[in-house]
Amino acid sequence: METDKTGIEMQVASAKLGKQSAYNFLLDRFWNQVYGFCLKRVGNEFEAEDITIETFAKAFDKIHTYKETYVFSTWLITISKNIQIDKTRKKNAPLHAQANLTSDAQLKSVPDANPTPEDVLITKQNLTQLLRDIKLLKPAYQEVIQLRYFQEMSYNEIAKHLTEPLSNIKVRLLRAKKLLAEIITKNNSL
Repeated sequence: METDKTGIEMQVASAKLGKQSAYNFLLDRFWNQVYGFCLKRVGNEFEAEDITIETFAKAFDKIHTYKETYVFSTWLITISKNIQIDKTRKKNAPLHAQANLTSDAQLKSVPDANPTPEDVLITKQNLTQLLRDIKLLKPAYQEVIQLRYFQEMSYNEIAKHLTEPLSNIKVRLLRAKKLLAEIITKNNSL
C-alpha cells in the first residue's frame, strides 16, 4: 500500500468519508511512531499504550478537523502530547468526578459494521488454536476480543462494561484484531 505523502492524504480523505480500511491503514501506519513517542515521554508501556489508543480514538473522532497543510503524523503526535499533558494534570489535581463529554456523533465516527480482513482471518481459525493465540495478547486486548467475539457484545456494551469511551474501545479492538491476525499469520506460516 502507498505510504508516501499522497498515499497518506488519500487515506485521510477516505477516513473522512468513513472508510474502515482507511482507519485501519492509518492505525497500522502510525501506531509505532505515536506509541514510541508516548513511551519516551511517560516511560511506562501500559500508560504509553493507553495514551496511544486515546490518541487514535480522538484523531478518528476529529478526523474531519484535520487540515492537509499539516503533516498527519505531526497532528497525531500533537494530540498524543496534549492527552499526556492532560493525564499528568489530572494525576496532580484533586480527585473529582468528570462527566464523559463524548457526543453521539463522535461515538459513531469510527464505523464497525463490516468485517475487516482481520475479522475474516480470526473467524476461520480452529477454536483451540485461536484461544492459544489470544492468550499471547496483552490482557487488555484479550479482554476486548473475548467480549466481542465470545460474549458477542456490541461495541456500546463493551464500552459500558469496561466504563471506557466507545471510541477507545473501537481503537483497542482494531489494534487487538491486528495483533491477533499477525499472530495467526505467523503461526500458520510455521
